[in-house]
Amino acid sequence: MALPMLPGNSVNRNLGKDKFHKSQHFDYSNGVAMMVGTEKPGIGGDLLLGQSARAKYSRFPKGEGSGAPAWLAFDKQVLCFDAYFNEDVPQRREEKYRVRKCKIYFYLEDDTIQVVEPEFKNSGIPQGTLIRRHRIPLPAPKDDCFYNVHHFNINQEVVFYSRNFMITDCDPFTRNFLIKMGVRLNPPASTPADPYTTLRQELEENMKPLRPYERLDTLKQFLEHDRQVLRFYCYWDDSESMFGDPRELILHYFLADDTMEMYEVVPPNSGRDTVPKFLHRGKLPKHAPIPKRQPGEITDRTVLNVFGPVGQGGRYILDSLKTGALEEEFYKDSDLTIGAVINVWGRRVLICDCDYFTKEYYRSKYGIEDFPSISYKASPPPKPAKQVPPYTGFGSEEDSLCSCQGLLPKPPQKDFKKLMEKDRQGLVSNVLRFVGKMLTDSPVDKERVFIICFYLTDDTIAVFEPPQRNSGVIGGKFLERGRVKKPGQELFKSEMSEYFTAQDLYVGAHLLLNSQPFQLVDADDFTFSYMEQHADEFPKANIGTIISKVKSISEEQQKKVKQFFTMSDPSSTGSLPYESFRTLLADLDVELSEHEIMTLGRVYSVRQQPEVNVGLMLAVAQDHLKKKNFEKFSEMIQAFTHEDRDRCGQLSSKEARIICKAFRLPLSDDLLRALLEKFAGESEKIDYHAFLSGINWRENPVPAVLPEDTVKFDADWRGEAPEPAVKTINYSLLLEDVFGSATNINDS
Repeated sequence: MALPMLPGNSVNRNLGKDKFHKSQHFDYSNGVAMMVGTEKPGIGGDLLLGQSARAKYSRFPKGEGSGAPAWLAFDKQVLCFDAYFNEDVPQRREEKYRVRKCKIYFYLEDDTIQVVEPEFKNSGIPQGTLIRRHRIPLPAPKDDCFYNVHHFNINQEVVFYSRNFMITDCDPFTRNFLIKMGVRLNPPASTPADPYTTLRQELEENMKPLRPYERLDTLKQFLEHDRQVLRFYCYWDDSESMFGDPRELILHYFLADDTMEMYEVVPPNSGRDTVPKFLHRGKLPKHAPIPKRQPGEITDRTVLNVFGPVGQGGRYILDSLKTGALEEEFYKDSDLTIGAVINVWGRRVLICDCDYFTKEYYRSKYGIEDFPSISYKASPPPKPAKQVPPYTGFGSEEDSLCSCQGLLPKPPQKDFKKLMEKDRQGLVSNVLRFVGKMLTDSPVDKERVFIICFYLTDDTIAVFEPPQRNSGVIGGKFLERGRVKKPGQELFKSEMSEYFTAQDLYVGAHLLLNSQPFQLVDADDFTFSYMEQHADEFPKANIGTIISKVKSISEEQQKKVKQFFTMSDPSSTGSLPYESFRTLLADLDVELSEHEIMTLGRVYSVRQQPEVNVGLMLAVAQDHLKKKNFEKFSEMIQAFTHEDRDRCGQLSSKEARIICKAFRLPLSDDLLRALLEKFAGESEKIDYHAFLSGINWRENPVPAVLPEDTVKFDADWRGEAPEPAVKTINYSLLLEDVFGSATNINDS
């Protein structure tokens, strides 16, 4: 039923059409006007009456997939067909035609075709790519169309540029692809034999002898073992001959061709001339020296009889049993073992050892695991002691010794590794500082105090005297930095002098520095800590050694120790003053030095840290902010309030730190962290109102801080006081460690 002419309905077919181009049907060819576009579509690409749509490329059935185009879906996918074609040969009488086999490759991505002929040896014709890859048109009269995948099948002819190709078979991928395309494949066809190729094969077979020669193939051995050499260390005792002596040899066995060569190891000052080789490379016979043979006596073949004229046309018969052949035995790799004696042209050479590669070769091929080496060298005589002249007194002893070790004097070598490890690293100075006093009868010198510094980088000592008011002595440098010899040594001697080391310095030690006696009475905290951390180097600071000494006391002294602790601590607090503890240990018969007593007191001391002065921290913070003229406190209040979503007046430490960094608060990281910790509550959140009120130097100024307090606080950013001196000892913990259990002192 026809639709009525209602609004929206129209019989105009051009509605919605956007292409109105017209194809060119007429043109000039060789100056003649003719119609050239009979197959071209009409206006807008619409087909004319009687025209049918032609596919430009192969059409594939739609299946399950992403619907990608052919150039993407079939990328690197090729159909391979086996084919042949006949080529006429009119210029030869041996053959009339040739059957040439080839491969036809069809590329699915763009319908291009390539024909390749495999190359055959001695074919005499150009082979390879016969038709390069491109789209091949169909034969006339359909030469305006091209081959696609539907034109190919097995046992079918295709025409490429007037040459007929017979398709005989295809590969499995091509077969599966065509079956899935719905193509009914024909059965495979056979390729006819080429007459000339058959004739060539018959001629080659007739040229082969019925009884071929024995083939001596050494190429496989060469390819497998090229550049692989076995090395043996040998010994030849030639002491029986006149002017003979033992010889040390090196034998090389080449696995590629079973040849050997030998080198002689000529020691220095042996009086022998160095020759390139002891034995040239070649096969070594076992029964040498061998008798001389006449020319032609040693041959690979033996001729039994000759027929016909000598030369061309003659025939001869070879002895296949080799009855007259001379067999010679040569050394193989199986004959070379450690301890074996080989005959090197009449010289008995003993194999004593081999290298690692040779051991691995024999272990993998022959299963030998034990390779005991034979000692053939006499032990060298002991080197005579080198006499060093005594020290002359000029320069240092090391410098004088270097002048005696060579014609060209060299400066003494320093311990560079120790210098790098013990050099100053940041705040770690690696300098041991002790407090020393003079051992003298002079009342003025007894009161003088010296700072004795030992530098771990080069074991040097420097002595400095701090100035004291009203002492009558000018302070300053007392001893220049340098190495100090131990007393009681001879000056002019051949041996090196002994110098003071770090182990010789400890609290209570007596030092004689350039004929001036000193006693070390104290040390700084770094020195104690360094010696305790390196207890294996400093036995005086080894807590394990000290406790073992205390454990060695007798039972009577143990009772006295417990009674002393009971009397010194009547309230049983478990602690006593350090002076009483020091007096007790000094009276024991364990000979503890002052440094060991102080180390024991440092380990079992009761340390109380003072309360942090928050006012000092705020004073230092306000002083820094005032110097930088920082006044953005109102903006910081707004930022803190904006981040406080719960309006509880508190923020986490991380959020508060981020806001302070955003406003570039001119405080150091350590001081800011310490302040935030002090304004944190139990929930570990910062009361930002109290924090901002404390650092606001405009509205809430605090008393000015003294410069020395600022420097002191900056040195310890955590607000902790420096480590106090040892004042109280936890003797209950000491008794538990020494006697193995917590003993009740009152009962004892």
